[in-house]
Amino acid sequence: MRHRNNYFLWGLTALCVISASLLLGFTLYNFRTVMSAGRTLVRILMPFIWGFAIAYMLLPVFNFNIRWMEPCLLTRAKSRVKAKGQIRLAASILTVVEGCLVVGALLSMVVPQLLVSIYSVVEQMQSMENFSEQLQRLINDLLQSNPILEHNVMQAYEGAVSQLSDFVSGFVLPQMVSVVSGFMSTVTAVKDFLIGMIIVIYVLCSKDLFCAQAKKLTYSLLPVKKANIVVDNLRFTHRIFGGFISGKLLDSLIIGIICFVALSVMKLPYPMLIAVIIGVTNIIPFFGPFIGVVPSALLVLMADFQQPIRCLYFIIFILILQQFDGNILGPKILGDSTGLSAFWVMFAILVFGGVFGFVGMLVGVPLFAVFYALVSGLVNRSLRSKNLSEKTADYYGLGSIDPITLEPRPIPEEQPADAPKEEKKPES
Repeated sequence: MRHRNNYFLWGLTALCVISASLLLGFTLYNFRTVMSAGRTLVRILMPFIWGFAIAYMLLPVFNFNIRWMEPCLLTRAKSRVKAKGQIRLAASILTVVEGCLVVGALLSMVVPQLLVSIYSVVEQMQSMENFSEQLQRLINDLLQSNPILEHNVMQAYEGAVSQLSDFVSGFVLPQMVSVVSGFMSTVTAVKDFLIGMIIVIYVLCSKDLFCAQAKKLTYSLLPVKKANIVVDNLRFTHRIFGGFISGKLLDSLIIGIICFVALSVMKLPYPMLIAVIIGVTNIIPFFGPFIGVVPSALLVLMADFQQPIRCLYFIIFILILQQFDGNILGPKILGDSTGLSAFWVMFAILVFGGVFGFVGMLVGVPLFAVFYALVSGLVNRSLRSKNLSEKTADYYGLGSIDPITLEPRPIPEEQPADAPKEEKKPES
């Protein structure tokens, strides 16, 4: 009977391997069709994606509402089971309403000034042509007495104007058009968003039920020890991912507000537009400040060509603001939530950003932090099973480990090439 069970397991394993190989071959052979089907499936499931993402973001607010509503209402309820369900429904609806009010208030403050700033930028670009004509007439008046110098200066000037025009028409305007088209596509997705908000209420109400069902399925499929590891790892993932995303959003909001107030005091142009750019790009770790400061500095420079020193003041202010965020505000809010070094942060941003775009740059760091922690846990468990040290500091300067006593050996010093070699005596 035991041999039959072994034969059955071997056959089942072979069947799974063959099926996986056939599935992989079919996927590679029909890659475009599979990708098209995947995009269609994502488009169909977009309301659920919206719903789960928004519910995850609103989860701290929902938990807060539950904590203050249950003590107030459960004492007056006749049936605690029915009362808990009603409290969860009321808390989920209240959470969605609070989220909509906060987003609506922010949009009512930001969007009008943002539209005014964008309209001013478009007008500034349109006035560049008149400015170039005036500058050309001024150069002609100054260089009339020297035709050769006038020809050389005008040739260089026309080349610079041509490059600037190509930059504006080929990069700046298409980017603004893509932003506007993206905004319009977002408006057309209102239906999915509204359905997603309804799904948010269902997800928040059934949060504990979904968690219980997932744990039940995990313990039914895996041995108890492995299931415990899976549950612990998922709990760790939620703690790292949720803490990083919520903390980074709060940090970027504070930075955007500080930037808007400071630019208004300094009387720099487009304070709301630049504050939005700095706040949004600040969500991206490490590279965010550099991504946001370049277009913002160009906006300040384009607003007033006659005073480029204001652009320099703006750059100095952004550098000071980012130092404040990186050394004081960010650590206070986020702490060491990821446990990654600067090298791995850059690696995660570049890899996930190259694959998934802006969303990948946002979630790449916490996802890689979870993966890094899982790999570190497997490595430490393997070292524990071999009775070896888990501390990285113990492996600095390590040459080898004695296989019997497990004592560390230092790296042997290398002798110079011209040093006389000692003759080895034959072992007795």
